[in-house]
Amino acid sequence: MPTKRTDPRLSIAYRKAGTALAVAATVVLYPAFVREANAFKLFGITLWGSDEPELEIINPVRYSATMDVPLVDPKFYENLENASFLISDQDKPVSGDLGLVIKARDDRDRLVASLYENARYSGVVKVSIAGTDIENLPPNPVFDHSKPVPVHIQITPGPEFSLGNIILEGDAAGRNLEEFGLVRGGKAGSLNIIRGGEKLIEQLKSEGRPLAKLTKRQAVADHATNTVDVTMAAEAGPVAPVGMIGIKGQQSVDPDFIRYYSRLNAGQPYSPESLRKASERLRQLGVFSSVTVRESEQLAANGSLPLTIEVSEGKHRYFGLGAQFSTTEGAGLQGYWGHRNLFGKAETLRIEGSVSRLGEASSVEGMDYSAGITFTKPGVFHPSATFKASLIAKTEHPDTYEAKTITGAAGFSYEVNDTDTAAAGLEVSWTDTDDAYGNNKYLTTSIPLEYVRDTRDNKLDPTTGFRAAIAAKPSYEAMNGTFFSTFEGSATAYKGLGQEDRVVLAGKLGAGVLVGASDLQDVPATRRFYAGGGGSVRGYSYQEISPYNANGDATGGRSYVLGSVEARIKITETIGLVPFIDAAAVSTRMTPDFSDIRAGAGIGLRYATPFGPLRLDVAMPLDKYDGGNSYGIYAGIGQSF
Repeated sequence: MPTKRTDPRLSIAYRKAGTALAVAATVVLYPAFVREANAFKLFGITLWGSDEPELEIINPVRYSATMDVPLVDPKFYENLENASFLISDQDKPVSGDLGLVIKARDDRDRLVASLYENARYSGVVKVSIAGTDIENLPPNPVFDHSKPVPVHIQITPGPEFSLGNIILEGDAAGRNLEEFGLVRGGKAGSLNIIRGGEKLIEQLKSEGRPLAKLTKRQAVADHATNTVDVTMAAEAGPVAPVGMIGIKGQQSVDPDFIRYYSRLNAGQPYSPESLRKASERLRQLGVFSSVTVRESEQLAANGSLPLTIEVSEGKHRYFGLGAQFSTTEGAGLQGYWGHRNLFGKAETLRIEGSVSRLGEASSVEGMDYSAGITFTKPGVFHPSATFKASLIAKTEHPDTYEAKTITGAAGFSYEVNDTDTAAAGLEVSWTDTDDAYGNNKYLTTSIPLEYVRDTRDNKLDPTTGFRAAIAAKPSYEAMNGTFFSTFEGSATAYKGLGQEDRVVLAGKLGAGVLVGASDLQDVPATRRFYAGGGGSVRGYSYQEISPYNANGDATGGRSYVLGSVEARIKITETIGLVPFIDAAAVSTRMTPDFSDIRAGAGIGLRYATPFGPLRLDVAMPLDKYDGGNSYGIYAGIGQSF
């Protein structure tokens, strides 16, 4: 079994994103604990508990509520219980006896609506306070406050109704009812009927009719047959193109650029989907805190539909600080400053720097440093094209090599369509390395090429879709006169199970090959292949998986194959568990020989937040290296892939 040069101590392999979160949060959150001991806040977002000040209740009245619903399944009972504020709020006093009666009446209306949502149109809800039905209480009731006032909810749900006759009239006549979820014998819940009408109008608008509207939506319950007859009528309105596009709310962003980047043009066919995409791509620029595309309520004289893009600009300048710690790399600090609207057309400039291995390195020279500047210009030459240029200098000291690198890069990306993006550029890199082949210097010019297809429903926490990418990087190393190229491909896929995606199966496959260069020594260590760590095989330290020479020094490889499988199980609405297994093989051959497959397995904890799940993974190597890590802990924001 190969050995490797490594710290023999067990490591906690926190990667930078996760540990920056953990340490920075300690500093940022301290005031939140002072204000509200029961609340936990992260970057201004309350993760659990409440930081809202308690309101003073005038003449507080406490009550206890019970609910009686015979012969229903637990899920239906849970729906009713969630609809009842009397049940969920019974630990909170109400204001006065009359306040309790008002709360009870509102609760009855909510419960009746919940019955209708579940197609129980003959259901009956009775609420009594202190043994008296709320309909029989006097105008100003007085209850005994020596103990919590008893409130009882009695629900007789009745039978479940199904859809009966469904009639479409007006411009809706003759359309396929199944497309709207309305079929005879199907679900008759009130929400299903309402959504059917909304889908009908969406279909009419998708045909380029912006003024389409429902003129009739009628539901009649037949208690003799337990069916609901539905009649809907719609007025389609004329087909109309997009008209004049106004801009409202902008301050320093060029309004012509907003119109240009939205890709909404006067004269193009009206489409609700194109309006939604325009809002989404403008929000993704990062310069706006809100974007809304508003439609005029009537057509212009020329028959077109005027639009107004309303925006609210966020802060253009920003900065941040972070910190991290690991037992193998010591402490580290990062800082960055950026501008999101440099020249008035959403150009971004970001300057960042970091230092790590504080306390771990024996000298200043042994620390890791990174500094860089990146400029991005969206909408260059075409609304779908983006230009990006960067200059980055860094030193690295992983177990596998030591390297000093300066890299300058520039390139373009182009959105081919809603899911596909192509990118190409030019990169020049100077590298000074110490590794298994001694000290070597390299000057490498590369042309990075990439094509990505991304159909995921959510970038940080996907439940369906996939992301597939292929990349090539033809390169010329001038110091040794060596041509070589790397080719890589990867794919991740996601499948949610059940109506609420309580379980999501996730898988990842990746492979790469290095072609050219008769000797690996002629290729910079930073361009060879390795595996291990939070981004590939958890349980192993960063880049630990590699071919090794006779001296136990990692050489890096010419090819690799890796795979991961996860089951993302939602325990509650915010907490999830993720059992997983990762595996990889790295070889000095152009095709992996799989003679040294390394796998890691473990379990992760997820905590859902508005900006993506917080992730904590614990993994063990199933075939650890001599002197290697016995386990790894990885933290971050977003799923592992």
